[in-house]
Amino acid sequence: MASTDGRRRAAVLGSPIAHSLSPVLHRAAYAELGLSQWSYDRFEVDEAGLPGFIEGLDASWAGLSLTMPLKRAIIPLLDSISETASSVEAVNTVVFTDDGRRTGDNTDIPGMIAALRERGVEKTDSAAVLGAGATASSALAALSEICTGPVTAYVRSRERGQEMRGWGERLGVDVRISDWTEAEQALHAPLVIATTPAGATDALTDAVPDRPGTLFDVLYEPWPTGLAATWAARSGAVVGGLDLLVHQAVLQVEQMTGHSPAPLAAMRQAGEEALAAR
Repeated sequence: MASTDGRRRAAVLGSPIAHSLSPVLHRAAYAELGLSQWSYDRFEVDEAGLPGFIEGLDASWAGLSLTMPLKRAIIPLLDSISETASSVEAVNTVVFTDDGRRTGDNTDIPGMIAALRERGVEKTDSAAVLGAGATASSALAALSEICTGPVTAYVRSRERGQEMRGWGERLGVDVRISDWTEAEQALHAPLVIATTPAGATDALTDAVPDRPGTLFDVLYEPWPTGLAATWAARSGAVVGGLDLLVHQAVLQVEQMTGHSPAPLAAMRQAGEEALAAR
């Protein structure tokens, strides 16, 4: 049941969490929507502490955002999860319903699709994915909606390659595996999604083609990455991690508050200002 005094709470959980921009984005949305009794915080929570945290929440809580390492750990604690979340076995959004149920969703996947659509990418006949972590599986799920042909994943180990191939089979994506040593070839794809940690693609900057397609680099700090800066300098379209963060947060705000549409422009501006101040 919702809080009787009108107060509603939400937060982002993860470990580490101090760097998260989610509070900035959600608070900007609340201010724009006039939700003066809503608050949004961040909490350092690891997998061991997650069950106790969830059980300790009272009726004022409306929802949670989840980052690593909690996106899979939360699933056994929920009453239900969406088909989108189930497709990648990862939940980044929890909504507490009025009847006390805990429901899970994944807004990263539609957030990726929305961020690409905003840059004019509706469909692509092939794509390349750099990396093979949790974000890469979300990228494959997004590509299952917009890519009509093969997706080549560039990975550092045979085990990672097998994982990506398995995700492809599950999601209905024709995934082909190449070793990371061949990653320069990825840059010639019409759509390149970089899901790697900071610095991992720096060595690829000299290989950016003269007329690149679209790069989706999921990092937002530091920004721009060397790859993104070179890509833009050669007139390629660039989608950044802040674009993804804002679009997935928009969907979270809509689910948690029931207000739609969420104020995308205000949330993006708040995120840009927060990054500029760091």
